[in-house]
Amino acid sequence: MSSLDEIIKNSLNEKGKLTCAQAYKISAKTKVPIGEVGQKTKDLGIRISECGLGQFGKLEKGEFSKVAYDRLKPFLSEENKITCKNARAVAGGIGLKTIRGTLEVRNIDVNFCELGCFKEKKRTRLYLKTKTWMENEKKELLFGKGKTEVLLEIARVGSISKAAENLDMNYKKAWSHIKLLQKNLDDTLVITQKGGGSESGTTLTPLAGEYIEKYKQLQREIEEFANKRFKELFLKPRNKRG
Repeated sequence: MSSLDEIIKNSLNEKGKLTCAQAYKISAKTKVPIGEVGQKTKDLGIRISECGLGQFGKLEKGEFSKVAYDRLKPFLSEENKITCKNARAVAGGIGLKTIRGTLEVRNIDVNFCELGCFKEKKRTRLYLKTKTWMENEKKELLFGKGKTEVLLEIARVGSISKAAENLDMNYKKAWSHIKLLQKNLDDTLVITQKGGGSESGTTLTPLAGEYIEKYKQLQREIEEFANKRFKELFLKPRNKRG
């Protein structure tokens, strides 16, 4: 057994898998290219888990970051995809957790995994995308993902203008999102304190927080059900189809 075999086997987690993070540590320590570490792991019949970019596994994801998005943008393809290598390369100083969160918020897909866990295929691949929003009897929007992102960013940075900048949105559009929400919900969602002291800035009301959490829970449960049915209907093994 080669030394690389031993290192990989001694680095497995409690489930007998090699995490993506551990694979990169092995590559750095042994000076073996990451692709070779991935192939050796596959040859040993060991599965790789917890993709550092959040493509599989359940690693915690950070919030959207304008800095992270600005770093990712030059490498995005026309299909809004980025290679694993480039996505990891821009994580310096901000961490993969932030990159994971930004990729998710911007619906950026990752391809060409350096470990070989997933590869770009010539045949058409199917992906399920769900979008959930609430509207009234007049078809006016009450709550949805876009407006939730605006509120979350305001809560994070304490400023409508800064939140708009971070989301690549002009101030007028961000403010119109808030006004429309408050009109349709007939409630105050943001409070702005003017001045230059520590109390100045914009904050969310407790009610806004309740709406956000309920919407996120609803979206999460809908996605879980939709993905389960999607796999049952469209991603069955070929020998079971028809």
